[in-house]
Amino acid sequence: MIHVVAGALFDHQGRVLIAQRPPGKHMAGGWEFPGGKLETDEQPLAGLKRELREELGIEVLDATPLIAYEHGYTDRRVLLDLWLVSLYSGEATSVEGQPLQWVTIDDLETVGLLEADRPMIPALRAARR
Repeated sequence: MIHVVAGALFDHQGRVLIAQRPPGKHMAGGWEFPGGKLETDEQPLAGLKRELREELGIEVLDATPLIAYEHGYTDRRVLLDLWLVSLYSGEATSVEGQPLQWVTIDDLETVGLLEADRPMIPALRAARR
């Protein structure tokens, strides 16, 4: 089982940030919430902070767990763990060169979000009410 942590960051217009999977990676070209795999013995919040620092150049100051569930691919199982990032410092930029975009929660249905991330949409809608 691969434990993946991801962050839901919102801008002042209520849009959420998504990142495109780079060429050569599993599910390349699909859109997902930024984050990545936990390292051995790494706690989820620590992993989230590390991943978002590496990918987006931001420092997560406050985040809470939003939804976690297992997803099965033909060749692997992952535990997807989405955190709601309520406070961070810095400006989210593409440190690793992957395309980023800010989208509305409703647009998540049509932008090519990975199937594995789709169960996160209702949780995000509920959290933003």
